[in-house]
Amino acid sequence: MAIRQHGVNLMLLFTLTEKTGGQKTALVDHRGTLNFEEFQERCENLVHQLAERYEIRKGHEVAFFCRNHASFVQGIFAASRLGAHIYLLNCAMSQRQFDRLVQEHHFDFLIYDEEFRGLIEKSSYQHAKLVSYHETQESINRLSTSASHLKAKLTASSSGKIVLLTGGTTGKPKQVIHRPSLFNFLHPFAALLNRLQLPTYNTAYIATPIYHGYGIAVLLSFIALGKKVVIQESFDAKSACALIRQHQVEVVTVVPLMVHKMLTHDREALGSLTCIASGGAKLNPVLVRQVTKHLGNVLYNLYGTSEAGLNIIATPEDLYDHPDTLGKAIPGSQLQVVMDGKEVEPGRIGQFCIRNKWSMKNSTDLWIQTGDIGYRDVNGYYFLCGRTDDLIISAGNNIYPAEIEAALCDHPSVEDVAVIGVEDVYAGNILKAYVQLYSDKKMTEEALLSWLRTRVAVYQVPREIAFVKELPYTPVGKLDRKRVQSMTRIKG
Repeated sequence: MAIRQHGVNLMLLFTLTEKTGGQKTALVDHRGTLNFEEFQERCENLVHQLAERYEIRKGHEVAFFCRNHASFVQGIFAASRLGAHIYLLNCAMSQRQFDRLVQEHHFDFLIYDEEFRGLIEKSSYQHAKLVSYHETQESINRLSTSASHLKAKLTASSSGKIVLLTGGTTGKPKQVIHRPSLFNFLHPFAALLNRLQLPTYNTAYIATPIYHGYGIAVLLSFIALGKKVVIQESFDAKSACALIRQHQVEVVTVVPLMVHKMLTHDREALGSLTCIASGGAKLNPVLVRQVTKHLGNVLYNLYGTSEAGLNIIATPEDLYDHPDTLGKAIPGSQLQVVMDGKEVEPGRIGQFCIRNKWSMKNSTDLWIQTGDIGYRDVNGYYFLCGRTDDLIISAGNNIYPAEIEAALCDHPSVEDVAVIGVEDVYAGNILKAYVQLYSDKKMTEEALLSWLRTRVAVYQVPREIAFVKELPYTPVGKLDRKRVQSMTRIKG
């Protein structure tokens, strides 16, 4: 009945929560709390307001330039109900990158946060736009609380595309299109339910940006389950720990850097956590052991890409036996480790290539080349060695920084590491390590190199170690290797 009346879109998720929803808390941000009844009502109000005032229709391209908050979530649901194509923009993009997007995509409508007004006004964007929050002007928050006087009956409409514009912080953003078919996403949804045991929890905190595939996928999963979801506009360890303590959060979605910062800031505040879902960047074995020591067996490693979606999960038991594993493939996902166009045998390194029903739909290739390099062991566990563009060739040896970085992070004085290649006339490249020590530790280059030589191959020992105050990361928690090369060492 609901499908015939409204179509297959995100608003259909409310039918799953009707029996358990109502007055139960649905969404919490820094501006307030909504129960499921209020959440659904505001989304429905917004659907009619956007249709009547801005004539948003099926096939229109609606872009979102927003951080994590309730208006952003309501806007996504409303645009989906109207059959619009949804574009999620990276909040870290520059003026030049936004200008390029405007020229290439010709968005029909833009929903944005006030902080981006100047950037938008400096661009060539000329179509309709609406700010997410404003106390007096027309905005998403005001429209969502204003019932339409017309309430014209809307025709059923299925969701359009959900487009993730990846790589927004460096270079040209890449368009990744997903069609949100409920049937296509049954396998990854079931994997989250079963391996992470999501139905057993009541409260989740999404610390990762919703505008990334990881963030929006977990958000929709929790809403479908009728769970309480806590979000905040941007991550910082102090407020994150406070939120977890205040709401007794059981599930948190993070990138590894967030886990490290929260553990360092106030690990006592994290006592309610029973499921830490880490993804988006490589999980260091040292961090795995730290989480297990202080919080118990609560850490899960999720591997996916914007293009291919979720494909591998490691449970706490998997990480206990193999702290450096990505885990095992989820049902419905086909993975191959490929080198020189051929699948390699277990234990051999190659590129991960993935095929599934829920991957991006703007590619004609059946297999997606992820750009990630690693191997599969004989028991079906996958291990990540790095990216194809991380490969350093030094004196004829193929070297991936991840193994050296993991070895250096095992030193009790080392907090973080980045290993890069520096051009050399004779060797092609030589290795250089940038090392961030814990604030209360001191170390010499000679002492650390001497310690490392007993733990890696001769050709993996860096020619030079530079101690730095802090390593640079992108807004989504990935090491920014391009910026590492321009860093200045700490004066000894």
